[in-house]
Amino acid sequence: MRAVLDIVIIVLDLYVWLLIASAILSWLIAFNVVNTRNQFVSAVAEFLYRITEPVLAPIRNFLPSLGGIDISPIILILIIMFLERVIMYYIYPNVI
Repeated sequence: MRAVLDIVIIVLDLYVWLLIASAILSWLIAFNVVNTRNQFVSAVAEFLYRITEPVLAPIRNFLPSLGGIDISPIILILIIMFLERVIMYYIYPNVI
């Protein structure tokens, strides 16, 4: 059972890195550093959007408008960090 919890922790960590990559890529696209007409950039951006948007959309609907600042990835990263801590401190020690 601990192996399953280890896999869950690894998946959560990987998702945090995908969130960070998605935020950085969106900044690079917004400031015209990278061009979405490039096929590779477009494919990476589409992949990151499809992976992160289903989880970020409900958070965006819940948060008030902050005038163009999107803090939903930060909120989601904090939620994931909380879940990891709960697993590591409360669930993991009680599993045989």
